[in-house]
Amino acid sequence: MRMERVEETLERIGQEAARAPGGVMAFDGDGTLWSGDVGDDLFLALLEHGGIRPEAYAALERVGAAHGMAPGLGARELAHQLFEAFEAGRIPEKEIYEMVAWLFAGWRVEDVRAFARDVVARREVKRRIHPEARRVVEWALGRGIPCYVVSASPLAVVEAAVVEVGLSPANVLACTPREDGGTVLASIIEPIPYAAGKVTCLRARTSQPLYAAFGDNVFDFEMLAASRVPVAIRPKPRLRARAPELPSLVQLQPEE
Repeated sequence: MRMERVEETLERIGQEAARAPGGVMAFDGDGTLWSGDVGDDLFLALLEHGGIRPEAYAALERVGAAHGMAPGLGARELAHQLFEAFEAGRIPEKEIYEMVAWLFAGWRVEDVRAFARDVVARREVKRRIHPEARRVVEWALGRGIPCYVVSASPLAVVEAAVVEVGLSPANVLACTPREDGGTVLASIIEPIPYAAGKVTCLRARTSQPLYAAFGDNVFDFEMLAASRVPVAIRPKPRLRARAPELPSLVQLQPEE
């Protein structure tokens, strides 16, 4: 995977836009637009807040039982142990991404959004934006190219985070809990934007040409492969390992 300067990448995207007007661009969020994981930030903030409601605890107990957790643990301890098991590779990523989103079951949707905005501010996501990613976004917005953010993190926190990059929350596709009358439920709208689900979710929103896609990890691979200009931003080892499968994939030169 060769390194490419921002200017070179933008020139190639510009050529695609000239050939096929009306296209779009897509970005992963965590690790791609900003450092760190806003889903993790939201999860840890909820544990600190102690706001896991009975509706979420019942679902947590079912997940815990499925993965051999000791019965009778409190909500906070059970959620923490499940997350530790995920970090140790004992629970699939997709399952935990879903859990973090429905863990707000029993909350009002508007309260989750307010909580997420506070987390984004307190965790200083604005200071974590990758400069090279910001340049690409500004270039696209300056040319009127719609930009979508396709992330497996919870919808509320991704919507709050993209504002810091100058993007519209309306163009966020993220892990979304079901709701009933404005109250979050302990279940998820499928498919979630994870791995191949990223392409499915994006294509359900737009059928326009995908000029370029940007990602940092292996579960961005399918979205990268679906684009005309696939670009890795500060790629993780698992994406690097699959890079030979996508010869057109380049790494955007990091900026400070």
